[in-house]
Amino acid sequence: MRHLLIFFFVLAVNFASFSQSDQELSSNNTEINLPPIIVKGLSQEITIVITDREIAKIYEGRKVSLTLNGNELERKVIHGKIILDYDFPEKETLSIGIGDIDYQNDVNPIPLWLSILPPLIAIFFALFLREVYSALIGGIWIGTTIIFFYQGAGFISAIFKGFLAIIDTYILNSLTDPGHLSIILFSMIIAGTVGLISKNGGMRGVVNGLSKYAKGPKSGSFITWLLGIFIFFDDYANTLVVGNTMRPLTDKLRISREKLSYIIDSTAAPVASVAFVTTWIGAELSYIQDGINSLNLDESAYGVFFGSLAYSFYPFFTLAFILFLIWKGVDYGPMLKAEARARAELTPIGKLEDEVDADLMEEMTEAKGAKPRMFNAIIPVLVIIVGTMTGLVYTGWNQDTWNDPALTFFAKLSDTIGNADSYSSLLWASTSSLFVALALTLSQGLISLKDSMEAIIGGFKSMLPAVMIMTLAWSVALVTKHMHTADFMSNLLLDAAVSPYLLPSITFIMAAFVSFSTGSSWGTMAILYPLILPAGWLVTQQTGMDYDSSMAIFHNLTAAVLTGSVLGDHCSPISDTTILSSLASSCPHIEHVRTQLPYALTTGLFAIFLGSLPAAYGISPWLLFPAGIIGIYLVIHFLGKPSETYFLNQKNRVSG
Repeated sequence: MRHLLIFFFVLAVNFASFSQSDQELSSNNTEINLPPIIVKGLSQEITIVITDREIAKIYEGRKVSLTLNGNELERKVIHGKIILDYDFPEKETLSIGIGDIDYQNDVNPIPLWLSILPPLIAIFFALFLREVYSALIGGIWIGTTIIFFYQGAGFISAIFKGFLAIIDTYILNSLTDPGHLSIILFSMIIAGTVGLISKNGGMRGVVNGLSKYAKGPKSGSFITWLLGIFIFFDDYANTLVVGNTMRPLTDKLRISREKLSYIIDSTAAPVASVAFVTTWIGAELSYIQDGINSLNLDESAYGVFFGSLAYSFYPFFTLAFILFLIWKGVDYGPMLKAEARARAELTPIGKLEDEVDADLMEEMTEAKGAKPRMFNAIIPVLVIIVGTMTGLVYTGWNQDTWNDPALTFFAKLSDTIGNADSYSSLLWASTSSLFVALALTLSQGLISLKDSMEAIIGGFKSMLPAVMIMTLAWSVALVTKHMHTADFMSNLLLDAAVSPYLLPSITFIMAAFVSFSTGSSWGTMAILYPLILPAGWLVTQQTGMDYDSSMAIFHNLTAAVLTGSVLGDHCSPISDTTILSSLASSCPHIEHVRTQLPYALTTGLFAIFLGSLPAAYGISPWLLFPAGIIGIYLVIHFLGKPSETYFLNQKNRVSG
């Protein structure tokens, strides 16, 4: 009898709870959430949330009947939510019925093709206005206006609301992201360190220590190349310090101003772009991380960056190209004539030193009375390199990985770095480096604490343009994510039957063109990374490539945007580093551009045809790098001529 009573009691309780739940599922305890931005033709999620916890517990795991636009469906409640995947068609009145809820809402999906307008407008403005900041703002504004217009605002109202959303939604959300804040802090701290070791004479000490080995044109050019590689952590510091310091010596050694400006320009950005601790790495990691986040990939930004180095052909080919020119003592094209003129001891054509930007030069010049000592620069640089690697190993360490005998050392290291907290590692290392630089400065009495702080603040200020570009780039990326630009691009590429194997080469050329036209490699990366990385990945997935092959293309695309931007930067007469190289070496700007262009294009062609293109088809970079370097050597061997021989031939031709 007792068991029978218990059975009826349990049955009654369950019946009461189900009845109660069916009755209580209403608009008072249930919310229906549409996607905040609805795009036509894409499967997006409609979320039905049971807000009452008790009722959510009762419904958990149960199937619930509902209607969607008159069609009857059954969906299971998972974690208090019902997820409906729905392809939004044309403008319609969406109706959902569930329990006693009769939900209706007028929706007007954004046509997917409009999603390309924000980045396209940004590129268009950048090309014609030749100014990156307004171009990025214009791209964001176009996107926000489209979003508000299709959410029901009138045209004028959408323009106004879109303008306000630039700052209160997109820029604000970009700046409050913890990863983005880490990048800004790291970039400013390392710039502060550069400012301090410039003021305390550490940079000058490095230059003085190496320049004493320059005895002739060949050794002088080699020392300049070596300094360009050593001062890898900032391209501006590289250009200004090496250019202004080496110019009197290279004039004495009869190295042309054009050759000096070429060497410093072609070591500055290439080295800064691929070194793993520079003022560039913060922006690069942030763009890569945004691409990873939009695709929900289980990869780290630093892991992708390290993977992309195997495809960064242009920077390494450029460094090898310069070294071969120096080693063989030859040149070709306009540079040959410039070098022949310098060897003939003709007066170098140049501009006055006071034309170098005063503020930038002030930041990179040592303080009066500071003693140039090499170790004051070397020690902080070593701290940041060793500190970053230590932080990566510490935060990514997995004992099981290192105990696995099947993995090679490099596979274990790659796995460790891939799992590491790169942002924390960079912040710890850069802060330690700045502290060490400050301690060295004050302990030797090189400059006062007040001057040290001003030098650090000056370094912070120098990063303001970069921080502005990064912030606007993050905002553009957020707009393109909301509007599903990557889906449009991938569909477009698929419809055009573009092979995923051609994407890296196409991207490299596109990045070079945009960078050439805008004069900004950073601006180019800001525009293209949010567009290319997600679209490229989706194309590889939709064409059936496996994960490893897709990641190889992804790494290649990551490198293509970066290195293509550097190539365009080298060729552009309006590039900031190109202009600074001309000024720092006191070379007429047009002469620098004219003499550098053939060299940059030569290495660019090798980067495509013996780099990005065959690498995409699976040829190992271990084969392509030697092949490209050998090809570059052969071009220099057959086209290059010693400047002295060229000068004598020209002289004999005139006299004859």
